[in-house]
Amino acid sequence: MAATFRRRLQRGAASTAVAALVLAALTASQAPGATEAAAARKQPPPPPADTPIDGGTTYYTDLPPLNSPVPPRGSPGTGHHSGSAAGPTEAGLPATVLAAYKKAESAIVGSDPGCRLPWQLLAGIGKVESGQARGGAVDAEGTTLQPILGPQLNGHGFARIDDTDGGRYDGDLTHDRAVGPMQFIPSTWSQGGPDRTGWGADGNGDGKKDPNNVFDAALAAGHYLCAGGRDLSDQNDLDHAILGYNNSEDYLRTVLSWYAFYRHGTHEIPDGRGVLPEHRQEPRTAGGDRDARTGAGEPAGRGQGGAPDHSRRPGGSGTGKPGKPGKGQHHPGKPSGTDPAPGGDTPTHKPTPTPKPPTEPRLTALARVGDKVLTATAGSEFTASPKVRAEDAAGKPVAGAAVRFTLPASAGARFPGNRTAVTVTTDKAGLATAPALRAGERPGAFTVRATAVGRSAPAVAFGATVKARPAPKADKLARTSDKELTATAGQPFAEDAVEIKATYRGKLAAGVPVTATMVTDDPDHPQENDKGPYFKDPGATGDDQDDPVRTLTGLTTDAQGLLKLPKIYTDTHAGTFLLRLTTADGAVLTVKLKVAAAPACSAPGPVTAPSSPPSCPPSGAGRRCHVFSSRAPVATVPPPDAASAHRGGRSCAP
Repeated sequence: MAATFRRRLQRGAASTAVAALVLAALTASQAPGATEAAAARKQPPPPPADTPIDGGTTYYTDLPPLNSPVPPRGSPGTGHHSGSAAGPTEAGLPATVLAAYKKAESAIVGSDPGCRLPWQLLAGIGKVESGQARGGAVDAEGTTLQPILGPQLNGHGFARIDDTDGGRYDGDLTHDRAVGPMQFIPSTWSQGGPDRTGWGADGNGDGKKDPNNVFDAALAAGHYLCAGGRDLSDQNDLDHAILGYNNSEDYLRTVLSWYAFYRHGTHEIPDGRGVLPEHRQEPRTAGGDRDARTGAGEPAGRGQGGAPDHSRRPGGSGTGKPGKPGKGQHHPGKPSGTDPAPGGDTPTHKPTPTPKPPTEPRLTALARVGDKVLTATAGSEFTASPKVRAEDAAGKPVAGAAVRFTLPASAGARFPGNRTAVTVTTDKAGLATAPALRAGERPGAFTVRATAVGRSAPAVAFGATVKARPAPKADKLARTSDKELTATAGQPFAEDAVEIKATYRGKLAAGVPVTATMVTDDPDHPQENDKGPYFKDPGATGDDQDDPVRTLTGLTTDAQGLLKLPKIYTDTHAGTFLLRLTTADGAVLTVKLKVAAAPACSAPGPVTAPSSPPSCPPSGAGRRCHVFSSRAPVATVPPPDAASAHRGGRSCAP
């Protein structure tokens, strides 16, 4: 590894000097939030996620080779580019670095599909920021072998940001420096972002957030580029995202050049074999310095009022034109303006048109596909899933668009994973189909909405109706016991005296509704009886809770098809009574209930005068007379008549 880097450093005197600068720190502005942390000291409102942040430091200005499939944006068309290697060589990306970019893209697709982050954009920024982590000088976990640090942000040619991390990331106890393959400012890494918890991320799943790790840094950069709901397939959003790293039109053109180059083909190379960049933008002169803490000076690339100032170019004289190297920028091999070309004529160079990366069709509408109203039975899947087609302004399908399907939480219906919202990407035909939708247990209607993520296209609504489950069927009811059911008038039957079993086609039938009715003994036209055994209303309260009920509904067999009837009470009437059990499917079971008469009061022998009068049961029960004595129990006696209550005796009314 050391020999590989040593050979690179021996390319010549000029290259040696430049290669030595590779070990120097990179730009503070190349990290999101360069001025954010410094300005926070004065506690101004935090900038929005897409506000460009310019620390004013250097970045690598090497452009892709001319044999790139697409000319670099803003390239001067000189026939040469400084530091350019052969196309296939420049297209090689170190294996671990390439894996980090692709893994970050995959993670963003899962968490924010509407952003449409391409890994080639991360590669373009990584090239400009650190030369792909110094040619892939990382270990197996993606951590740089040596720290990659930007210049000290001390206000001399750069923003001034006093130390915020105690040297934890950058080793500097006085001022901050940009750190790692994607050049994050320490304060931005740990304190930036809309919620001020930092842009730092754990991209390799080791439980740490390390700006020196290319997996962590690439994922953090992806989150930053996608902040504020950006859609990077939109050129305006793409430009603003890149300018958030460095607020410079030259920086924007350089990144877009590499982005377009990588989109047209790359290949994997071993770590440590990547091409090192050789040229960096020069820091601003003293006149352009500003103190990020106080806001003194003017941001690079900005004119009065914060508008882009296209007359100022980093590294230029201050009056250079876009795409044309300014004062102090010399491209090896490029003829100077005074050197005649062969034949004595001075060549005239015309700027190469600035290309833009290919853009996807813009989604303008969602169209419903299939049924407008979806139906399902409670607890089952809907017969069809919501489906829409994404279309552009010409009505053509748009592939790769993110569509979000949303349910009201109160509906009870859910997508897989018990979710009320899912995001689906349209296929080649522009179709997005929601996953299987399962209805809840409650019948009713609700609306499913489909919206285009990150777009203003009108939402599409689907009606959804959940029907009640059909009642379970039973074609036979039977008692689980053949024991005779008996009770005495005025006394209830035994607890759980009546238990039945419901079956359908020979199998136990669970959840079957059953109605129990005390009926007359008319075999042809049984009617509800008005005397004999009865139930009590389980829902009644107060004086009504003892009222007799002779038809009871709301009974249901359990999971084993069994049903135990509530307690059955009796009045004063004796005899054989009928209990009729029925189901909606016509199953009928008639159960006999025998009620014996209450024994009469009688006096088989002499009666000892009681110390207290005899007590009588309440009306409605059997007319039995019990005599209690403080000395000993005595026989039950019938008082001769109603007027015989005397000398401690008491009669029971007939």
